[in-house]
Amino acid sequence: MKLARTIADLTRRNVETICKMEKASDVQRTLGQRVADVVAATVGSWPFLIVQSVILAVWVTLNLAVWFYHWDPYPFILLNLALSFQAAYASPIILMSQNRQAQVNERRNKLDLQINLLAEQENTEMLRLLRLLCKKAGVDEDVIDPDRVLEQPVRPEDVAEQIVNHEATAQT
Repeated sequence: MKLARTIADLTRRNVETICKMEKASDVQRTLGQRVADVVAATVGSWPFLIVQSVILAVWVTLNLAVWFYHWDPYPFILLNLALSFQAAYASPIILMSQNRQAQVNERRNKLDLQINLLAEQENTEMLRLLRLLCKKAGVDEDVIDPDRVLEQPVRPEDVAEQIVNHEATAQT
């Protein structure tokens, strides 16, 4: 792998890596997942909402105001049936798409956590090495974190427990 020479090179490489990961995730989708994503994107759009609103307005207008055959007189039972069918099929499909997206987000969160943990471990080691360099150079150690708090590794399970305890006490 080619080393980055500038920040722009580094960010470009990171963006390319993220794009490759997202493309690989998209390629792995099943036909059902692809259909669910398309349906969710279509149903959850302004054009769909506008077209559906126009169709509903025309339907109601034609069945109330026009002087020829009323195929669905008030209270529009056929219209209610059609909208119920639409909701019965659209809702589970949208939920399937949301579940898949939640799985993708969960994977990203786990990756982000792993990278953050590695970065924390690297930073802890750099602080330890920096302290050794300062000691060798004769810099007063008491000036730099005298209790060596920052050199102690962070234990994620302890942080998670502190968060849970804090939330529990905040709710009471």
